[in-house]
Amino acid sequence: MLIDTVAWVRIEDGRILCARPRGKGVFYIPGGKREGAETDLQTLVREIREELTVRIDPGTAAHAGTYEAGGPGLPDGALVRMACYTASYEGRLAPSSEIEEVAWFSYADRERVPPVDQLLFDDLNSRGELP
Repeated sequence: MLIDTVAWVRIEDGRILCARPRGKGVFYIPGGKREGAETDLQTLVREIREELTVRIDPGTAAHAGTYEAGGPGLPDGALVRMACYTASYEGRLAPSSEIEEVAWFSYADRERVPPVDQLLFDDLNSRGELP
């Protein structure tokens, strides 16, 4: 079973934006699951608008990597695939009704995110983008 997701990589001042959904104890890179035949960019724009109330500028989107991992809380054999993109945005970042909290994490916070997000943290750290 493959869980197909798209995520927004937003780094400012050496920290990456993470969000914690309502009722969950874990932070994630903002984004979510594709609906129907949506493209990566359509999914990214929709999910970030729903979660953080800002508009992603699809013309500035750049693929930052795709990662796959299993993890706790997933069915046996399930993998999460996370296609990651950087992009500019318009508006003021604010958690929506489905997001309890947003936070800016450094590499030291790696253990606070799921395994697939940890792969992104490792990549960003190795490139010097997430100290």
